[in-house]
Amino acid sequence: MGEVISIREALREIRQRRERVSERESLERAVAIMKANLRAAIGELATAPQADKSEMLERIERLIEMVRYGLRMLGEPHEQFDPSWLEPR
Repeated sequence: MGEVISIREALREIRQRRERVSERESLERAVAIMKANLRAAIGELATAPQADKSEMLERIERLIEMVRYGLRMLGEPHEQFDPSWLEPR
């Protein structure tokens, strides 16, 4: 009977480990998408009409905060904006 319980526990542990890996991969993809959006927003800022720049800067600031939060969730804290985020991956 003890073997049945330990097999169930082992299978539960395997499932949980797979779920954690899947969650991390999803978060990594989300951070990559946010970085791409950040690069695009900064690229658009240079040619945007002056009237739109304030709103675009707010959008860029929100994206930077979201990237920082995502990186903290991944265990990679960034206290400040990192220019490497703008490099295509």
